[in-house]
Amino acid sequence: MQTSSVILGAKPLPLWSPIVILKSLYTPKTTTTTFSFNDSYSGGVSMAAAPPATATAPKWAQKTITLPPHKRGCHLITPKILKEIGQDLSGFKCGLAHLFLQHTSASLTINENYDSDVRDDTETFLNRVVPEGSAAPWKHTLEGPDDMPAHIKSSMFGCTLTIPITNGQLNMGTWQCFEKHALAFANTKSKARRSLNTSRGLRQTEAPEGIWLCEHRDHPTARRVVVTLNGI
Repeated sequence: MQTSSVILGAKPLPLWSPIVILKSLYTPKTTTTTFSFNDSYSGGVSMAAAPPATATAPKWAQKTITLPPHKRGCHLITPKILKEIGQDLSGFKCGLAHLFLQHTSASLTINENYDSDVRDDTETFLNRVVPEGSAAPWKHTLEGPDDMPAHIKSSMFGCTLTIPITNGQLNMGTWQCFEKHALAFANTKSKARRSLNTSRGLRQTEAPEGIWLCEHRDHPTARRVVVTLNGI
């Protein structure tokens, strides 16, 4: 009987050897498949290779803005922010603007931009919710009775804002960023707002916008806001 053999190391082994059998069972086989994408594929399925995507690389811009001291209360700061970032902002078609306040006794928020009474009422609310004085339960009062309340108020509103960017502008809502079409609302409230605007001598384009700096200390200081722009 003739037997075939394979070489394993230096000694030939018969094909019926257990070592040869096990090796043949567990030796991985490599299969190479080539796909051809062709509109005239005879199988009836058209598979055309997609052209390479041309993605626009995202870009970044960042600026630290120093705001002058503001008295205690809520203040509109959008004009100042836009003045500082306007040139960079105009270069973004779509993206996000992130604002970060580098302090723990002031805060940022977005709210009604039109009637200053809203800002006054917000300050009243904060003072009622977070009381000061000898009857208040706070321990951290090293810098005065407004010390701990300022930290609490800062945590309530937070120190960051994120606003979408569309075609080089902050994409804010009607009453966050007053625009001409706001006066088109034909209801009592909008008419009252229009009358108020006229009585104050403000034109539509001069109406303030709605990013607020909320100062929670009795003795204010300059505040820093880091604005980061990201998009395409």
